Amino acid sequence: MRTFTLLSTALVALLAGCAGTGMAPVETRSGALTNPAGMTLYVFDKDVVGSGKSVCNGDCAVKWPPLAAAAGASANGDYAPIKRDDGASQWSYKGKPLYLWFKDQKPGDMTGDGVNNVWHVAKP
Repeated sequence: MRTFTLLSTALVALLAGCAGTGMAPVETRSGALTNPAGMTLYVFDKDVVGSGKSVCNGDCAVKWPPLAAAAGASANGDYAPIKRDDGASQWSYKGKPLYLWFKDQKPGDMTGDGVNNVWHVAKP
Protein backbone atom coordinates (compact mmCIF):
# COMPACT_ATOMS: atom_id res chain seq x y z
CA MET A 1 0.00 0.00 0.00
CA ARG A 2 2.87 2.37 0.79
CA THR A 3 4.34 1.84 -2.70
CA PHE A 4 0.96 2.62 -4.29
CA THR A 5 0.65 5.79 -2.20
CA LEU A 6 4.15 6.92 -3.19
CA LEU A 7 3.49 6.23 -6.87
CA SER A 8 0.14 8.04 -6.70
CA THR A 9 1.79 11.04 -5.06
CA ALA A 10 4.53 11.09 -7.71
CA LEU A 11 1.97 10.90 -10.51
CA VAL A 12 -0.07 13.77 -9.06
CA ALA A 13 3.12 15.85 -8.76
CA LEU A 14 4.10 15.05 -12.35
CA LEU A 15 0.68 15.98 -13.69
CA ALA A 16 0.57 19.14 -11.61
CA GLY A 17 4.00 20.09 -12.92
CA CYS A 18 2.88 19.67 -16.51
CA ALA A 19 -0.34 21.57 -15.93
CA GLY A 20 1.50 24.47 -14.34
CA THR A 21 3.75 25.01 -17.34
CA GLY A 22 0.87 25.66 -19.72
CA MET A 23 2.51 23.26 -22.17
CA ALA A 24 0.74 20.31 -23.73
CA PRO A 25 1.22 17.32 -21.39
CA VAL A 26 1.63 14.65 -24.07
CA GLU A 27 4.48 12.64 -25.48
CA THR A 28 5.00 9.98 -28.12
CA ARG A 29 5.35 6.32 -27.13
CA SER A 30 5.11 3.28 -29.39
CA GLY A 31 3.84 5.40 -32.29
CA ALA A 32 0.93 6.79 -30.25
CA LEU A 33 0.43 10.03 -28.36
CA THR A 34 0.11 9.54 -24.61
CA ASN A 35 -0.37 11.64 -21.51
CA PRO A 36 2.56 11.89 -19.05
CA ALA A 37 1.32 8.75 -17.26
CA GLY A 38 1.70 6.80 -20.53
CA MET A 39 -2.03 6.44 -21.16
CA THR A 40 -3.00 6.35 -24.83
CA LEU A 41 -4.72 9.37 -26.33
CA TYR A 42 -7.45 9.20 -28.96
CA VAL A 43 -9.13 11.35 -31.61
CA PHE A 44 -12.81 11.30 -32.63
CA ASP A 45 -13.82 11.30 -36.32
CA LYS A 46 -16.88 13.47 -35.56
CA ASP A 47 -14.69 16.35 -34.32
CA VAL A 48 -14.05 18.85 -37.11
CA VAL A 49 -10.33 19.55 -37.55
CA GLY A 50 -9.47 23.14 -36.66
CA SER A 51 -12.96 24.04 -35.40
CA GLY A 52 -11.67 24.59 -31.87
CA LYS A 53 -14.60 22.54 -30.61
CA SER A 54 -15.20 19.06 -29.20
CA VAL A 55 -18.47 17.34 -30.06
CA CYS A 56 -17.93 14.71 -27.33
CA ASN A 57 -19.93 15.99 -24.35
CA GLY A 58 -22.15 14.53 -21.63
CA ASP A 59 -22.02 10.72 -21.44
CA CYS A 60 -19.50 10.68 -24.29
CA ALA A 61 -17.07 12.73 -22.19
CA VAL A 62 -17.52 10.31 -19.27
CA LYS A 63 -16.38 7.40 -21.44
CA TRP A 64 -13.86 9.50 -23.36
CA PRO A 65 -12.44 11.98 -20.83
CA PRO A 66 -10.99 15.05 -22.54
CA LEU A 67 -7.27 15.64 -22.04
CA ALA A 68 -7.56 18.65 -19.74
CA ALA A 69 -5.47 21.74 -20.38
CA ALA A 70 -4.55 24.05 -17.50
CA ALA A 71 -6.30 27.40 -17.28
CA GLY A 72 -4.23 29.89 -19.22
CA ALA A 73 -2.43 27.20 -21.24
CA SER A 74 -1.25 28.41 -24.64
CA ALA A 75 -0.46 26.75 -27.95
CA ASN A 76 2.85 24.93 -28.20
CA GLY A 77 3.79 23.63 -31.65
CA ASP A 78 1.08 21.26 -32.89
CA TYR A 79 -0.70 21.37 -29.50
CA ALA A 80 -3.32 23.98 -28.64
CA PRO A 81 -6.00 24.28 -25.97
CA ILE A 82 -9.65 24.53 -27.02
CA LYS A 83 -12.68 25.53 -24.94
CA ARG A 84 -15.28 22.84 -24.27
CA ASP A 85 -19.04 23.44 -24.04
CA ASP A 86 -18.74 23.27 -20.23
CA GLY A 87 -16.08 26.01 -20.25
CA ALA A 88 -13.16 23.69 -19.44
CA SER A 89 -10.02 23.65 -21.60
CA GLN A 90 -8.92 20.59 -23.54
CA TRP A 91 -5.75 19.88 -25.52
CA SER A 92 -5.91 19.38 -29.26
CA TYR A 93 -3.22 18.04 -31.59
CA LYS A 94 -3.08 19.43 -35.13
CA GLY A 95 -6.60 20.75 -34.64
CA LYS A 96 -8.13 17.50 -33.29
CA PRO A 97 -9.26 17.35 -29.63
CA LEU A 98 -7.51 14.65 -27.55
CA TYR A 99 -9.22 12.13 -25.28
CA LEU A 100 -8.51 9.21 -22.96
CA TRP A 101 -10.66 6.03 -22.92
CA PHE A 102 -12.23 4.91 -19.65
CA LYS A 103 -11.59 1.22 -20.35
CA ASP A 104 -7.81 1.59 -20.72
CA GLN A 105 -6.37 0.35 -17.42
CA LYS A 106 -2.62 0.72 -17.75
CA PRO A 107 -0.02 2.54 -19.84
CA GLY A 108 0.18 1.10 -23.32
CA ASP A 109 -3.44 -0.10 -23.42
CA MET A 110 -5.13 0.86 -26.69
CA THR A 111 -8.55 -0.74 -26.21
CA GLY A 112 -10.35 2.34 -27.56
CA ASP A 113 -8.81 2.10 -31.02
CA GLY A 114 -11.56 1.49 -33.56
CA VAL A 115 -14.51 1.80 -31.15
CA ASN A 116 -17.64 2.31 -33.28
CA ASN A 117 -15.27 2.91 -36.21
CA VAL A 118 -14.98 6.58 -35.14
CA TRP A 119 -12.34 6.51 -32.35
CA HIS A 120 -8.66 6.12 -33.21
CA VAL A 121 -5.30 6.23 -31.46
CA ALA A 122 -3.82 9.72 -31.85
CA LYS A 123 -0.54 9.50 -33.75
CA PRO A 124 2.11 12.09 -34.49
